[in-house]
Amino acid sequence: MHVPKQDRSRATRQRLLAAAVACLAEHGWAGSTVAVVAERAGVSRGAAQHHFPTREDLFTAAVEYVAEERSTALRALFPEGAADRRAVVAALVDLFTGPLFRAALHLWVAASDEEQLRLRVTELEARVGRETHRIAVDLLAADESRPGVRETVQGFLDMSRGLGLANLLTDDAARRQRVVAQWGEILNGVLD
Repeated sequence: MHVPKQDRSRATRQRLLAAAVACLAEHGWAGSTVAVVAERAGVSRGAAQHHFPTREDLFTAAVEYVAEERSTALRALFPEGAADRRAVVAALVDLFTGPLFRAALHLWVAASDEEQLRLRVTELEARVGRETHRIAVDLLAADESRPGVRETVQGFLDMSRGLGLANLLTDDAARRQRVVAQWGEILNGVLD
């Protein structure tokens, strides 16, 4: 069966993006080159550079792509909203404890030392942060016109990021579950 060139190109691009996030999460910035990603994706380095002319293009596109995929998946978990805010809290915290967060963190650290990358990552992080906040507001059924609600939702997301950082060094699932339960109660109290 003949697969149109556009479909093959899209599939190659998606394999490269997934491989880039996996490499970044596993090997960090220093160990994640275009050649390493191309090999993992099963494509030539030339094909990778055709899609992404620079390393910065590849990795910022990869983090953005996976963030969009995760946003779609998160919304799909609660297509009609969630009756239980604790389930939403747990799902949002999970965003910050997986490979995407680890990959994004490596990108942030690299961007702190590389001016060209910093500008791109700062813009990307702002977009992803706004989208994550929007999703949290929607899924938590938060009315941001009420005083303190926006700050509470943002505080929850900041705390979630902190749990993700702690998870990089040790698996702290038991403590994280208790914190998730407490934040579910806090959000119920503030948002109801």
